[in-house]
Amino acid sequence: MTSALLGRRTAWLVALVPLLFAGALMGLLGEADHDAGPTDDLPRGADSTQAAELRDRLGDEDSAVAIVLWTADERKLTPEQLGVLTQQATTLGTEAPLVPAEDGTAALAIVPVESTSATENADKVTELRAQLDADRPDGVTARVTGPAAVQADLAAVFDGANTRLLLVTASVVALLLVLTYRSPLLWLVPLTVVGVADRLSAVVATHVMALSGVAWDESTVGILSVLVFGAGTDYALLLISRYRDELRGHASRHEAMALAVRRTAEAVLSSATTVVLGLLTLLLSLVPTTRGLGLACAVGVVIAAGFVLVVLPAALVVFGRWIFWPRVPRESEQPIVETHSLWRRVGDRVAARPSAFIAGTLLLVLALSSGLFGIRTGLDQADQFLDTPEAISASERLAESFPSGTADPTQVLTRDDADAVLAAVQGTKGVASAQVSGQADGVTQVDVVLDADPGSQDARDAVQALRDELSSYDDTHVGGTEATTIDERKGAERDRLVILPLILGLVLVALVLLLRSVVAPLLLVATVVGTFAASLGVSWWLFTGLLGFDALDVGVPLLAFLFLVALGVDYNIFLVTRAREESLKHGSREGMLRALTATGGVITSAGILLAAVFAVLGVLPLVVLAQLGTIICIGVLLDTLVVRTVLVPALALRLGDAFWWPRRTSG
Repeated sequence: MTSALLGRRTAWLVALVPLLFAGALMGLLGEADHDAGPTDDLPRGADSTQAAELRDRLGDEDSAVAIVLWTADERKLTPEQLGVLTQQATTLGTEAPLVPAEDGTAALAIVPVESTSATENADKVTELRAQLDADRPDGVTARVTGPAAVQADLAAVFDGANTRLLLVTASVVALLLVLTYRSPLLWLVPLTVVGVADRLSAVVATHVMALSGVAWDESTVGILSVLVFGAGTDYALLLISRYRDELRGHASRHEAMALAVRRTAEAVLSSATTVVLGLLTLLLSLVPTTRGLGLACAVGVVIAAGFVLVVLPAALVVFGRWIFWPRVPRESEQPIVETHSLWRRVGDRVAARPSAFIAGTLLLVLALSSGLFGIRTGLDQADQFLDTPEAISASERLAESFPSGTADPTQVLTRDDADAVLAAVQGTKGVASAQVSGQADGVTQVDVVLDADPGSQDARDAVQALRDELSSYDDTHVGGTEATTIDERKGAERDRLVILPLILGLVLVALVLLLRSVVAPLLLVATVVGTFAASLGVSWWLFTGLLGFDALDVGVPLLAFLFLVALGVDYNIFLVTRAREESLKHGSREGMLRALTATGGVITSAGILLAAVFAVLGVLPLVVLAQLGTIICIGVLLDTLVVRTVLVPALALRLGDAFWWPRRTSG
């Protein structure tokens, strides 16, 4: 079958038809549209989620609130300045009169911002800021904060984000492919194939999510692209490396590619299956957008693997050997597995003292993992951005002259007795003020200003006190930023408890079925868990010591674990499947050394490429993506350069045939 698809008359069709079909599908369908729901980013069943659902029933869901803050450039606002600001606030359509601060240095006004989309909201906030800047009196600075402004600044982060991510990712992949192959031509083929797979994945994944009713957000397609480029290029590197090696032993490039595909397919399919199953565990998450990310990325990995195993071999065969110029592989050349390369020398060093290398790498992993004991999770709203936007800086300045919670009130939504609920809220410790801000369809909203600083433990305690005070009301729920943060932490803890063991179990089962062994899968899973712990530990030191982060985003540990375990085990699969193949002819010890010789270069190249691709997430000024990219980048490098190069070979060499138990090997 493989030979028929890669024949002289059929290869160009196998290469061209899928590419044309993908282009037509992308042109006809495009990415599916998605209107974000009010609870897409909230944990299912949480109190803040139920509050958001009630808030959606008020009928003014298309309206958000912006808070305009005027501050004196020097000392206090003068009576003349306050008079101008009062008139300006009236022209803005404020919900209440201008409110001067008691310290006399600032004043604020609440402005409704009506919009039907995040884009329209961002445009209106931008217009509001421009108008304020043009009309402000001398000696006064005007800034905009509040929920509408925060949403606008967040939308600005993702404005053109997917395009930037795609361009930077493709550029990084292109550069690394050129450095890997040292050819001015070869890199174009895998980059084109994976690039088409990436764009097709975005189209198919968004339509699958739309048809299945699964939510996604602005970051989903960006992370999908990073994963497809990373995994797809890794698979391409493995295939091309094997193809180059087979060309050294076969006159026919068609025969060489057929052998390369057959000998690579098991590793690629096993790897892709493991990654897909791991990604699909995210469907058990309480957060709708996390479920969408898992489904989208699973679709992307399937498409990437399919293109690499079908389209890429045919495309390479069509171009012939010259595509490798200037380092064209010749039939008379010695196969790489027979050479005394750098990786063979590394293997010989490890083979001489495997126990010492095991002890040394384990000590290194334990030392790096010690950072785990100081990790804190949960980013405040002000800590979500790498660069502080106006909405956040204005909120911080507002807290100097007004009660801290003024910029972003906690919201109590109720269908119970509104007067009784309001009285209970006003009597709760930590509440500075409370007022009814909306009523419709039997739902009442009470805006609550807390005394505590946003994001502080006192603010969280105040929210909990509110919930305790209102616990006797069956249909009353506490929402808003502080309440959502509390519920997100609880939801993330639940997701980790449910999903992490399942990921490990699926990876272990996949390895057992692939290797038909028990000892090797257990050891391989243990090594990737150790890599995750070490990368998370050292990243925490980096975040707190160099980058100044106070905490990890609550969703980062789960996603980092998933990507590192699912993708990290790929390199072990590439190594041990080749070791198993070589062991059948040369025995366990020599089989592992030959496997390291054959795969060392390509796996190292793949690991460096994957690490660089995930580091690209840092081009977006969002802390959560920067943290995720950093942890995965460090973890992949540790796995590639230390665990797969030293620890796994050392374990296999130390155990010998027992590494493959109960499967038998022959020499």
